[in-house]
Amino acid sequence: MLCNKCQEKVSTGVVNDLYIKVAQYLLKVENRNPSLQKASLERVIDVRGFLVLVVGRGDRIKFTGGPGRLPRDIGDQFNRRVLIIEEGVNDRGFLEDLFTGQHIVTINIIWLPDGTTETRVVLQGRGARRLSQKRITALTEIAKGVRNMDLRVEYVY
Repeated sequence: MLCNKCQEKVSTGVVNDLYIKVAQYLLKVENRNPSLQKASLERVIDVRGFLVLVVGRGDRIKFTGGPGRLPRDIGDQFNRRVLIIEEGVNDRGFLEDLFTGQHIVTINIIWLPDGTTETRVVLQGRGARRLSQKRITALTEIAKGVRNMDLRVEYVY
């Protein structure tokens, strides 16, 4: 049962059904993770097997840090890999959240002849675990869905 304000958000499409399910799960596990009481969940997006939680600025550590393994528990609950992205950070911070575990060498903006831009992300290829093409495709779709950012991902050796 939702309150009138929450029901209006669902009816207008501000939040979707998946958002409600994730929020309910977070309320259930809140007693094990007290830092969640002061965290905000802005959006939930499902892209190619990834469950992307867009959280408020500074709240990423509340979801990933602490004594629990919250992202893994959420992933187990919804049978998806969980990616936690902070809202309101600059492009570099967003890309570091997106490519967690990878070393970003450089980020460039490419201006295309039709007036659009593309963001080129160069990752360290030697000594680091390379991402599969399937995962890179999923991450570029996530960047497009969350920030409307077109990505070109390359490796340097």
